[in-house]
Amino acid sequence: MKTVKNLTVAAALLISAIGMANTEATVFVKKGQKIMMNLLNVSKGKVLLKVYDSEDRLVFDEAIDGDIVVEKSFNFEKAFKDEYTIVVVDKFGTYKKTMEVR
Repeated sequence: MKTVKNLTVAAALLISAIGMANTEATVFVKKGQKIMMNLLNVSKGKVLLKVYDSEDRLVFDEAIDGDIVVEKSFNFEKAFKDEYTIVVVDKFGTYKKTMEVR
């Protein structure tokens, strides 16, 4: 019985660690008018990448499935003046970064 309890506690800790690791694993880096996104996709599940303008119009949409590392560069150098929101959705949550083009 003690072994079952220990196994249950170990499993719960592992699941929590994976969830917390993925929360911290989404990185947005802004360089000038570019944003680089890197996501550690530990579940290897579907990752949705979307970009919306200030009027909530979808201007970019991509789904990536099965990759453990998802990387994408968003170049706003030739974009119209506006505020854009990058949205990344995976099994563990939704991550956002806003970019203002002047």
